[in-house]
Amino acid sequence: MSTLDGSVISRCAQRHRHVEWLDSASDRPRNPEDKALHLICDNYATHKHPKVKEWLEKHPRFHIHFTPTSASWLNMVERFFRSISTDRLARGVFRSVPELVAAIEDYITVHNQNPKPFIWTAKANDILQKVIRANRQLGSKKNEALH
Repeated sequence: MSTLDGSVISRCAQRHRHVEWLDSASDRPRNPEDKALHLICDNYATHKHPKVKEWLEKHPRFHIHFTPTSASWLNMVERFFRSISTDRLARGVFRSVPELVAAIEDYITVHNQNPKPFIWTAKANDILQKVIRANRQLGSKKNEALH
């Protein structure tokens, strides 16, 4: 997902391993060669596989950044996944994997006709206060379970 304009480059794959990640990253027609690409990833093992690290060393225009653990909300593609899940997939009936893939691809095609970047409207301090409250609440629930 381009954070500048909100457009999405996508590829559906049967699995989510380092092999598929590398195949997607090296897709030349979709990834313009004259641009430095900053990839924001979660801490999934696929993104840290030795073959991925080796590939990144050979391709210095790709810069990988990891979100902190349990902070998927910092990754805008996760926001997009939520949108596609609630707007298209949750209401859909798919009789086969190809039907599901077609629905995903159609959604992305329509999205890319008028993409918009995600713009934060909440203040950073408000977000941090919610995280602190959530951690306190989770901590108290954990403590209740221990007693």
